[in-house]
Amino acid sequence: MAGDDLEAEIRAEMAAEVDEGEEILPATAGSDEDAREESASVEDLGLPMPVLGVEDALALLERGELELVGRLWASTNHAMLCVARAGGLEAACIYKPVMGERPLGDFPDATLARREVAAFAVSRASGWDIVPPTVLRDGPFGEGMVQLWIRADPAVDPVALVVDEDIRLRPMAVFDAAVNNTDRKAGHLIPVRGGHVYGVDHGVTFHAENKLRTVLWGWSGEPLTGEHLAGITRVRDGLGPATTAELAQLVQPAELAALERRCAELLRTKALPAPTGHWPSIPWPPF
Repeated sequence: MAGDDLEAEIRAEMAAEVDEGEEILPATAGSDEDAREESASVEDLGLPMPVLGVEDALALLERGELELVGRLWASTNHAMLCVARAGGLEAACIYKPVMGERPLGDFPDATLARREVAAFAVSRASGWDIVPPTVLRDGPFGEGMVQLWIRADPAVDPVALVVDEDIRLRPMAVFDAAVNNTDRKAGHLIPVRGGHVYGVDHGVTFHAENKLRTVLWGWSGEPLTGEHLAGITRVRDGLGPATTAELAQLVQPAELAALERRCAELLRTKALPAPTGHWPSIPWPPF
């Protein structure tokens, strides 16, 4: 699909209501029907997916040239699969342009990309490395978030991790409570070889009102461990002038204040929150 046609389609389909998947709509395809017949799993494309340190990944994502591979055709917010290249280094990544964001009734328009970057900043401060390296930059369709593509371990079933209440997910449950994640689905878990589990899709986080929706309620009400408390303390202590100034460019002042309150509440209660019944506690669909 030509670049002009792809941009026109993005603008026309901003009201799409389907969930994100992992098949891509090739950038060189003709009609949508033809493109979907030619669609392929991202893992089958042979794209470069190196394991990078955070600083190297950020430098590549910030300064690398983005080559558009295709659109994740089932993506709610028109996520683009790209390859970032700079200085002989290249890696697959996801680019979510602001212009492709679907308006939501409870979040301000054109803010989801910035929330993804803010989630990375909090994840990094916690020391848990839950969110893959993520930046805000200009791209083929304007400003958007760009995130390193993480190759999942096909031997690990994310749904099984949730059902079995795998201990590796507990830090993510604490992180979600801190950033007020309204959309933690099993499909947003990326287990990798070596045992680590990443989390992705944090565009609906940091709301000032409590809206925690997650499939990770298995530890609700349970005491936080020393490491969990240490991670939240690192986030709280990291909200100094420099970090606060960075986050202030990404989320609203009331949302930043709410983040501070949630961290303080977690440290006060020393326990994960439980559903209150005031809002849906499970995202739909849960996968």
